[in-house]
Amino acid sequence: MSKRDYYETLGVQRAASDADIKSAFRKLAMKFHPDRNPGDNDSEHRFKEINEAYEVLKDADKRAAYDRYGHAAFEQGAGGPGFGADFASTFADIFDDFFGMGGRRGGGGGRGGRERGADKSFNMEITLEEAYSGKSADVRIPTSVTCETCSGTGAKAGTKPKVCATCGGIGKVRQTQGFFTLERTCPTCQGRGQVIEDPCPACAGSGRVQRERMLAVNIPAGVEDGTRIRYPGEGEAGVRGGPPGDLYIFLSIDAHSFFQRDGADLHCRVPISMVTATLGGEFEVPTIDGGKMTVKIPEGTQYGRRFRLQGKGMPVLRTKRTGDMYVQVTVETPQKLTKRQRELLAEFEKLSSKDTHPESAGFFGRVKEFFSNRAGMD
Repeated sequence: MSKRDYYETLGVQRAASDADIKSAFRKLAMKFHPDRNPGDNDSEHRFKEINEAYEVLKDADKRAAYDRYGHAAFEQGAGGPGFGADFASTFADIFDDFFGMGGRRGGGGGRGGRERGADKSFNMEITLEEAYSGKSADVRIPTSVTCETCSGTGAKAGTKPKVCATCGGIGKVRQTQGFFTLERTCPTCQGRGQVIEDPCPACAGSGRVQRERMLAVNIPAGVEDGTRIRYPGEGEAGVRGGPPGDLYIFLSIDAHSFFQRDGADLHCRVPISMVTATLGGEFEVPTIDGGKMTVKIPEGTQYGRRFRLQGKGMPVLRTKRTGDMYVQVTVETPQKLTKRQRELLAEFEKLSSKDTHPESAGFFGRVKEFFSNRAGMD
């Protein structure tokens, strides 16, 4: 099966900017993340596709190679720029496997049986106000931590892991077939180079146990929906004393009842009466910082007009810049009029002229001219 185009995978054009690619990746990664779709194989596959595409398109050199050669730039033996590093790495692995040099790098599980812990992800929802001002919070994260009983060794108190007798601590075993010597992962220690004959009862020999841990999370002002915050070393504990993985906090911002966000700018819609739009007036609107601003409406304001409140938008992450707030007015048509109100509006309509409604007068004037021309042609 042929691979999907990386740009198509992220839903962007080939001329998309780095910012557009990053934004598209964040949204898709949040949507198809395995933690949000447990047990969904299709979502897991899409998540892997999205990550693969982003790893290439976020890098200027890789993206240039992909634009020129396509997927062939990164395939083994391809004539594109991806030939050198990728092919050399692959050939080195084959060379090690056939000629017994893999032991130089140690077993698959790392020196002394230690393995790096897995990375963890945590989805966190915040409000738009919290995204504006930033937030500090303590969150409970279920994860694996180093077993205190055995201090992460995996061995019962008073004992120690022993060197694997099958592989001699290398983590691999060799097998001769004709002219070749093959190396494979040791089946006894699974590549760790050590075995535990008397495992710790608290962790069953893994060197870690499941716990719920409190973590202080600091969210900077100006974060956007889909922002990922990395906490090095705060992921799962490593196996048998190995280094811990990292923790990634994925942020999602709740929909706001009044504001709509567009980057650093905020937008809102305010309905005003026909009289206010006609004669002018003013009203107050809330701002994201908890204050309020007065918006002055000039005489003859039309439906959809926008008013800009400079500097009343969202802060731009890691800068001193702030976006703007835009207030769009909609003119509300009166409903459930009394008899007297109808009479006054009818009287007003009779007194109106082309100057009172210049746009509609001009439009219907053109309509009248159009039908006149048609009648003349007939």
